[in-house]
Amino acid sequence: MPPEAPREVKCEAKCEVNAKGNEKAVDFDAVDALLASVTVDDGLPTPAERKELRRTARLSQAQVAQAVGVSRETVSAWETGRWEPTGDARTKYRRLLHGLKTKLSHPAPPHPTPSSTTNHPPHSDPDHLPTPAPCVLCGAPATHHVEGYPQHLDPADCAPTAPHLSSPQPSPTPTTHPDPTPTPARRRSPQKTANPIAELIPTTVHDTLAAAGGDLTAATAELQRRAIPDAMALLDACRIGARYDIVGHPPLPTILRKKSAHGADDVWEARPNWTRLDPPSSGGQVTALDINGAYLSALKTHLPLGALEHSTGNVHSRRRAGIHLITPPEWDHHPCLPNPMGSREEPGPVWVTEPTLRLLQRLSTAQYGPLCEPPVIHESWTSGATEQLFEKFRQILRDAREKAITENDEVTLEYVKSMYSKFVSTMGESNFNRAIYRPDWMHIIRSQAFVNLWLKAYKAHTAGLAVMRVMGTDELHIAGEWQHVFTEGRGVSQVKVKDVYTLPTAER
Repeated sequence: MPPEAPREVKCEAKCEVNAKGNEKAVDFDAVDALLASVTVDDGLPTPAERKELRRTARLSQAQVAQAVGVSRETVSAWETGRWEPTGDARTKYRRLLHGLKTKLSHPAPPHPTPSSTTNHPPHSDPDHLPTPAPCVLCGAPATHHVEGYPQHLDPADCAPTAPHLSSPQPSPTPTTHPDPTPTPARRRSPQKTANPIAELIPTTVHDTLAAAGGDLTAATAELQRRAIPDAMALLDACRIGARYDIVGHPPLPTILRKKSAHGADDVWEARPNWTRLDPPSSGGQVTALDINGAYLSALKTHLPLGALEHSTGNVHSRRRAGIHLITPPEWDHHPCLPNPMGSREEPGPVWVTEPTLRLLQRLSTAQYGPLCEPPVIHESWTSGATEQLFEKFRQILRDAREKAITENDEVTLEYVKSMYSKFVSTMGESNFNRAIYRPDWMHIIRSQAFVNLWLKAYKAHTAGLAVMRVMGTDELHIAGEWQHVFTEGRGVSQVKVKDVYTLPTAER
């Protein structure tokens, strides 16, 4: 019998031919495993492409964030190029973007839903509302939202219908029918105006003067005493129809709680207290300027609407506002300009408000030199924000202030000043105003006043003037001809002269 042919033996080892033409088994398993463990990062689309892919797919930043396992603010930073994804988040984000690109380049049959093909195509703007919703600020229908809050993006569109001034009216006197009782000297009965809300202030002043028998001092004292409740009544009148409850008390982080009854919380407002250490050797005249209506102007600032939400990382959204734990940048311009962080001497991270953070970020751009490095954000407590929350309230107070100045009406002027200054100062833990408890708003508005003052000092500095002193919310000392930089007057956009003094020539 012929010998049995050898049976074929299957071997998992791979074979290769050596130089002599013979095959030999080689084990590639370890090499293949190593190659399989290596992932090739074929790059991410540009930030603009990332945003466009998401918007074209009609996905929100929140949806992407949830899928990738990061915060919505982080996705926003990826789409603006302020931050690049790393680690597992980068791998998942890259897979999502490449998947979106593939799906969008090979779309399904167009318009599967008949209703979406008629008069309502998908809107590419993620801030556009498919159906109008009541604006949180005025209650009228709005077609856009900011961080989930329906709002009018144009302040001119944010106007409530004619309100009915019933409960917030501080005086029983009918608004459009002045009291026929003869008015005291130097006062006239309030006249009918186009805006009935604007009538509240003159009507209240008129009635208080009448009750005081024309005694200006007594009437002023009474009006200042009732400034807080009257300010809240005016605010209510300005917000008739609004959807956001201004007196809501959302839970606040412990950072915003006072450590003791007479202590402070952890938020740094950056109040300036700066004096130039090296004045001009030639001496010269210095003018102490008073900034008019500092807190009144500061009411226009980015304020968080809802409950503050915690986030971490060096990320900042321009559509949100709140407080931030930052490491401030070094400031090398102390001889000629105050530090935007104010008179802070303690090193290390500090909690600051939205206006302070935004100012530091501005100063780190090429437009300002830059004057400093950008601040490093460690964590934040923020919510969707708006600049329009107190805008109508601010405008009514501003107009009443300007009218009082024009008519030389010091009673109304002192009343209005008390209304906005006490309104701001009692937003926190106060026994004088229990209707509103938002210490975050209080800190933000105060800080905005400090930022406005710093920017005026910077304006004088860039105009070639020597900034000598910056104090509080409204005190700016300037050496030089300041009249070509600031307008003198009593208006909110003007400045008053508080003092003029001369620097000695011998001192440096």
